[in-house]
Amino acid sequence: MIGGGHGAFIGPIHRIAAALHGQWQIVAGALSSTPDKSLASGRELLLAPDRNYPTWRDMLAAESQRPPADRIAAVSIVTPNSSHFEIALACVHAGFHVICDKPMVTTSDQASTLIDAVHKSGTLFAVTYNYTGYPMVKQAAAMVRAGELGDIRKVFVEYHQGWLATKLEETGHKQASWRQDAALAGAGGAIGDIGTHAENLLSTVTGLTIESLCADLTSFVSGRTLDDDASVLMRFKGGAKAVLTATQIAIGEQNNLTLRVHGTTGSIAWKQEEPNTLTWHHSDGSTRILSRAAAMLHPTAANSSLLPPGHPEGFLEAFANIYRSVAAAIYAQRAGNASHTPDFPTIPDGARSIRFVERVVESHRAGGKWLPF
Repeated sequence: MIGGGHGAFIGPIHRIAAALHGQWQIVAGALSSTPDKSLASGRELLLAPDRNYPTWRDMLAAESQRPPADRIAAVSIVTPNSSHFEIALACVHAGFHVICDKPMVTTSDQASTLIDAVHKSGTLFAVTYNYTGYPMVKQAAAMVRAGELGDIRKVFVEYHQGWLATKLEETGHKQASWRQDAALAGAGGAIGDIGTHAENLLSTVTGLTIESLCADLTSFVSGRTLDDDASVLMRFKGGAKAVLTATQIAIGEQNNLTLRVHGTTGSIAWKQEEPNTLTWHHSDGSTRILSRAAAMLHPTAANSSLLPPGHPEGFLEAFANIYRSVAAAIYAQRAGNASHTPDFPTIPDGARSIRFVERVVESHRAGGKWLPF
């Protein structure tokens, strides 16, 4: 693991998720931005002294010299956004599989360079858009692919939070500070932080291809240079349309990510704060509430539950499903199974999300003009 040391939010989440299915062990790390902090964080996690590294460069150099059976299999990157590209590219060049927190990088040029490197190296690259790991999200995607909603007409996706309703970044709050710093977060504030999750959820479930978009970004809190609120209209190839909103200034909202997909013969609705059910409306007026206990679930959903139905699963288990899927892809690659299909967000998903943020920002700066994607 690179990043995620003492005081980090997402690093511990990744470590718990990696451990849940028993297929991963954190054996090496460069866990903080300075050598002293990195070593101290590694000692807290009981890393072996010879694999507790002061910098990520030291880690890659030393691990590359180990015998193949003894070196790390993959690197989990959980550093601030601005550092993802340099670290990920170095890991790929060193021949290690990568599990990178979102956003993958901060520009489309960086994404293109990384895609080329991954293709040349043959390494696997996962981007942890973790909401795709929920069983009922997999069920929703399978239903759309199976034509159970007919042709998709309209999609609504919202990601609403309220934790940045005041200028929290001025209080020394670590998570708020870097998310409102363009040098660390990239071109987007709320649209880059949570709007990319919304776009990825929409794209994963519907399989639609964005044709054009128009956007309006706002910094409601005075003095902010990055947006804390975003509204985006999208048109897709084939005629479907979507509305995406992402805000971090909605007081009272916590992590309210919702998706509604409306087709010619039915609709589905899913809410991240109630993730174990999926509502299915039929054109005949009937409604079914699908849960992880439903006998009719598609295999991709049924096989994604860690706990028996009735025991709520949530955020950590969804994250864990991505780590399990990456492990399965590594096993398949080692076995020479070229037919294995990765069941996790891959590098094209990461690149599309960066393109999405760039086009949203460009549309806003052009006065909300419709732009081709």
